[in-house]
Amino acid sequence: MIHEILPVGPLRCNCSIIGDETTHEAMVIDPGDEIEDILVLVRKHNMQVKQIVITHAHIDHVGGAMKLRAATGAPILLNQNDYALLKMLDVQAAWIGVPAPGNIEIDRSVTTGEAVSAGSHSATILHTPGHTEGSICLYFEAEKKLIAGDTLFAGSIGRTDLPGGSMQKIMRSLHDTVMALPDETVVVPGHGELTTIGDERESNPFLIRR
Repeated sequence: MIHEILPVGPLRCNCSIIGDETTHEAMVIDPGDEIEDILVLVRKHNMQVKQIVITHAHIDHVGGAMKLRAATGAPILLNQNDYALLKMLDVQAAWIGVPAPGNIEIDRSVTTGEAVSAGSHSATILHTPGHTEGSICLYFEAEKKLIAGDTLFAGSIGRTDLPGGSMQKIMRSLHDTVMALPDETVVVPGHGELTTIGDERESNPFLIRR
């Protein structure tokens, strides 16, 4: 598996570029900004982007999606429960002081149990509401890797004080879905350093069962 992680935009969202070395098919997850830099990595590996997957509709994760679709022709996938947040992108842009990205069109909704793939590398979609209503994670079972969006971080969890956020829902998503994964699963959060499910089970103050 080719896996490049590129922190993009003012909030340094972790954009993942995942590709198959044999077929050269790729997916891009959370292209929030700096699309030219993302395309440089795509070209470096001679890859063709087949889909653009958005873990949730906050501007730092979805802001560059239309530019990437225009450059690659790849469809944009997002859980439909976040479509309402897409209508607030101008408000979100004002929150962090960046230009509004304009209209973002979603080609297909994805939810729990569906699969997305880059060549032979397939991920199961896990709908994990809490940070937003439509938050998803992508679990690559064969590679034991989780692209967690803003649901889980190293030593922390996603904030729940923005529109669509719910502490009750994120805790349910974490305990029932995310923490059910094997301890050795590598977690790529939406921001910051990589971690593992096992490390978070042992040391994350939000997840230690007392």
